[in-house]
Amino acid sequence: MHNHDVVIIGGGPAGYAAALYGASAGLDIGLVEYRRIGGTCLHVGCIPAKELLETASVYRTVRHAGRFGVDAGEPALDWSVTMTRKQQVIDQLVGGLRTLLKGRKVTVYDGVGRLGPDRTVGVSGGESGDVTLGAAAVILAAGSVPRTLPGFEIDGRLVMTSDEFLSVEALPRRAAVIGGGAIGCEFASLMADLGSEVTILEALPQILTGCDADAVKVVQRSFKKRGITVRTGVRVEGHDPAGDETTVRFGDGESVTVDAVVMAVGRRPFPDLLGLDDTAVAVDERGFVRVDERCRTGEPGVWAVGDLIPTPALAHVGFAEGMLAIRDILGENPAPIDHSRVPWCIYCHPEVAFAGHTEDSAREAGYEVVTSSHRYVGNGRAQIVGDTEGLVKVIAEKRPDGTAGRILGVHLVGPWVTEQLGQGYLAVNWEATVDEVAAHIQPHPTLSELFGETVLSLTGRSLHG
Repeated sequence: MHNHDVVIIGGGPAGYAAALYGASAGLDIGLVEYRRIGGTCLHVGCIPAKELLETASVYRTVRHAGRFGVDAGEPALDWSVTMTRKQQVIDQLVGGLRTLLKGRKVTVYDGVGRLGPDRTVGVSGGESGDVTLGAAAVILAAGSVPRTLPGFEIDGRLVMTSDEFLSVEALPRRAAVIGGGAIGCEFASLMADLGSEVTILEALPQILTGCDADAVKVVQRSFKKRGITVRTGVRVEGHDPAGDETTVRFGDGESVTVDAVVMAVGRRPFPDLLGLDDTAVAVDERGFVRVDERCRTGEPGVWAVGDLIPTPALAHVGFAEGMLAIRDILGENPAPIDHSRVPWCIYCHPEVAFAGHTEDSAREAGYEVVTSSHRYVGNGRAQIVGDTEGLVKVIAEKRPDGTAGRILGVHLVGPWVTEQLGQGYLAVNWEATVDEVAAHIQPHPTLSELFGETVLSLTGRSLHG
């Protein structure tokens, strides 16, 4: 028996954040991981996807360099170099993470972790051998795996999930992306920028469900202009392979023939190996572990965080939940996370970023609202960098006198908006009013000053718009 203050099962963002944060608070931490430290985000999610999107961005920039008087010729893509660089980025980050864990004296066990009685964890099947761990508290952070659809067997060649796509040997000439959420739109965007013919098939009425409708319209216009076919409100029925291509059937007798099908229909929680049957940890009909507002399960002394629980499947949300669990274990009575106000970032071109209510969700929640939108086409920095597509939209609560009060939501779509969301996120979460935010000076010329301009206009006075 090896004893620790806290044992964490799962070394992805939620798990390693809990380990690092707990160790920095003086706790003795044991971390169990049966595959690779870093989890989905580091190996088959955030990091490799954004690296490939950056390749697409560089390619796009070189193609349009002539507008700046730079004759770069027609760019050529060496995909093998891209994949090598992607792996180098991953390996460097994994190495840094391992160094951090070692430096904080986190004991890492290689193997499958299974929850036993009285907060024991059995470890088996890995280099650490068969080990039993005891702890005052256990955190479950086993993560997720890609979802798929009936009739689409994953072979890594004609049909692939995000796991296989992010290591594909060559980009397909024609691709069908099934699912128009964040993952699907990112994959479609990067493939189209690098020369693939792409069709997005989405069952819901619009792509990027959860985003404000005005932001979605900007993305749809951009996709159409770049030759991406977007079909919404259609269900995929199956596909018919024929040699090196396959025909995807969807809608009312429609079809598209492609060289690859990329499944981007989300991920499911992965409690499968945790051995929960003989515990009081409850799993719902969708596979999520049931927890309260502080991530406590039904088993005393056991928490669950990250993709295992029905909260936004975002690495930074996993970080926050891991830290929340540690603070609760320490008896610090932490405030629960308000998941309705977490930051969202989508890295397709144009990028999308938001926090808080959309205009529709604010009205559905019973708010009377006022909104203001300003477009990047009028922003000096956007014109300088040659990327003017997009807008900033701010949703505020309407006061009884008709003026704008508390900021309920901030939505951005356009150049580098994932790097601009910070002040909008703070405004929403600090429940700031438009008057309070408008009083702050914005640096000029910057892309981020468009947020300030948009808020300023909600005070009834404005400068450039």
